[in-house]
Amino acid sequence: MGLNIGVVDLMIIFGYFAAVFGIAIWSTKRDSVRESSTGYFLAGRNIGWIVVGTSLFASNIGSEHLVGLAGTGADSGVAVGQFEILASLILLILGWVFVPFYLKSGVFTMPEFLERRYSKGARAYLSWVSIIGYVLTKISVTIYAGGIVFEAMGMNFWVGAFIVVIATGIYTVFGGLRAVVFTEFMQTFVLIGGAVLVTGIGLWKIGGWGALYATAGSSFFNMWQPATHPDFPWTGILFGAPILGVWYWCTDQFIVQRVLSAKNIDNARRGTILGGYLKVLPLFIFVIPGVIAYALAQKGIITLDKADKALPTLIDALLPVGIKGIVLAGLLAALMSSLSAVFNSCSTLITIDIYKQLHPTAPEKRLVLVGQIATVMLVVLGLLWIPFMKFISGELYKYLQSVQAYISPPIAAVFLLGVFMKRLNGTGAIVSLLSGFVLGMGRLIAELNKEHLSGLLYEYATINFLHFAILLFVICSAILIVVSLLTSPPPPEKVDGLTYSTASEYHSDPVWKRKDVLLSILLVLVVGMVWLYFTG
Repeated sequence: MGLNIGVVDLMIIFGYFAAVFGIAIWSTKRDSVRESSTGYFLAGRNIGWIVVGTSLFASNIGSEHLVGLAGTGADSGVAVGQFEILASLILLILGWVFVPFYLKSGVFTMPEFLERRYSKGARAYLSWVSIIGYVLTKISVTIYAGGIVFEAMGMNFWVGAFIVVIATGIYTVFGGLRAVVFTEFMQTFVLIGGAVLVTGIGLWKIGGWGALYATAGSSFFNMWQPATHPDFPWTGILFGAPILGVWYWCTDQFIVQRVLSAKNIDNARRGTILGGYLKVLPLFIFVIPGVIAYALAQKGIITLDKADKALPTLIDALLPVGIKGIVLAGLLAALMSSLSAVFNSCSTLITIDIYKQLHPTAPEKRLVLVGQIATVMLVVLGLLWIPFMKFISGELYKYLQSVQAYISPPIAAVFLLGVFMKRLNGTGAIVSLLSGFVLGMGRLIAELNKEHLSGLLYEYATINFLHFAILLFVICSAILIVVSLLTSPPPPEKVDGLTYSTASEYHSDPVWKRKDVLLSILLVLVVGMVWLYFTG
């Protein structure tokens, strides 16, 4: 569906691109960005908490994320918002549980932390799984979404995708993480501003919150679904989703790299708290617009052919000239922030966990050059993906995305248990990771062929993916513990300072810490109130 956009809208969109490049150029004026690996990959470890928090939010929200949340909201209501609300609490775990270990260890990457705690094998596993996962899922899906956004604006799909990849690649290559996080800072406001406009105008059109509730029905406003619900069972949400959340928010390089760039532990922790508050917003400004689209369709005000078209339909039907340009700029902000984040994170893994392992004495400038070359390669790879995008079905994309859900429980297990149990060793970690990988890939293969299965295999292939995450986490945790206990204890250097029982007190400003405790408690109360309100 092509959107009816005017010259003013196009001017706003071009102004957005100009602002992005302006901020990227300003943020990279420091020589350290291109002179050292710390400057290029971790922004000199000198980022304040506001930029850390907005970057956590912006890198997470992609265009496909917006379209998917609104589409699911239009189809089944607010239950999908559980993942966003839970992320607020998981970010507190990142800030209070993991941040002290990550920053005190001085690591560049999450695989590097696994080597410090366990072994080189664990590092290699996570490095390759992450890189392959980024290329197959994050990069390809984000580029595809970019083409769709430009196609909705009346531009050729391939031309639109090409523009997004090249534009994002340019400032990521030259500016490294510093350019990425500062552009994400700006993009957060554009993204939220555009979404608030859509929500506000939609609520006005439907007649307010009360009219929306009456038209959509109470079932659309219930976040807690029965345990038998095919997509969002409360049991899976309460026990399975946090497992995936710990992997994504606390151990994935794509996210954690922002925390590693913080000035100190206080700024890193408060950045995660800010990110937690921001993650409450998607329920109201991304999911609710989908419910609004459903309600407007019920009243005959708009025509909604498919749930996934909820957001573009709202933009086209409700927004006047000028406002439409701001919202489309918000979609592009979501797209480019996610793409720049994955380009930078993936190039960091390639440089630090692969190249530097092969060339441990490589000078700093060469590491930066390798990172830039890796980013260029990822951009080229992204461009090569574009001609195939139109031939890949939505179902295949769903399966590609599900790969992450099936490989994340063992990764969450080795990270989470590793900081609490000093007896766990490298042998237990690698056996747990590989066992989880085999079981996860087995599930994916079985799911693709479920029509040919029966009995226990069919149950294995069709169990809700959140329930499967619980099962896989329990199995991998048991393997990690049992194998570790049956083999030699880890050497002292693998646990000293890397587990809670061996960690020394980290330096934190008492005033900052006291305020952060209060802010964290308030965030938990906010989440509790949201859960209570959206209970059927």
